[in-house]
This record gives sequence, C-alpha cells and structure tokens, in this order.
Amino acid sequence: MAARGESRTNLAQIDALTEEALERAIAEDPDWRDVPRDWHRSAEAAMPRPKVPVSIRLDADLVDFFRRQGRGWQTKVNAVLRAYANARQGGKSG
Repeated sequence: MAARGESRTNLAQIDALTEEALERAIAEDPDWRDVPRDWHRSAEAAMPRPKVPVSIRLDADLVDFFRRQGRGWQTKVNAVLRAYANARQGGKSG
C-alpha cells in the first residue's frame, strides 16, 4: 500500500482531534504503556533491513507469550533480539 501512496490512516479524523484528545489517546494506547517519556532522546531513524528466514527452536511458553500479543509478534521478537544485540555491542545500532 505504501508503495502505491495508499494508507488506511484517516487523516481527517486525526486532524480533527483536539490537543487534549490526542494526549488522552496516546496515554491510553497500550503500545505506549511501558515506553519511557524520554525514549526519543536515544532514538535513531533507520531504514528497515531485509529479513532473513530462519528456523529456531524456542521454549513454547516464550513463543506463547509473544503470540498472545497478537499481530506483529515476530517483529517484537526481532526488536527484543535487536535491543539485546545493541546492548552487547555498546549501544551500536546494528
């Protein structure tokens, strides 16, 4: 969709939000619940890297934990592994 310039985002609805409604929506968003307020201080823009299909054996309860989070669970596993690798490399972005 992005390559065609299409989006499912309703920009008119977003533009119509008051500042207070927008702040409330952000505060109630479960995806932001554990994000530190100053997360942006260490954020870096990065182009997505191509993914490599792999076969990996993981504990069933670990896979269940991520799958329960719904769509995009494999992306979250990738993000956890990326954070670990960055920490081990002294904060390098990969």
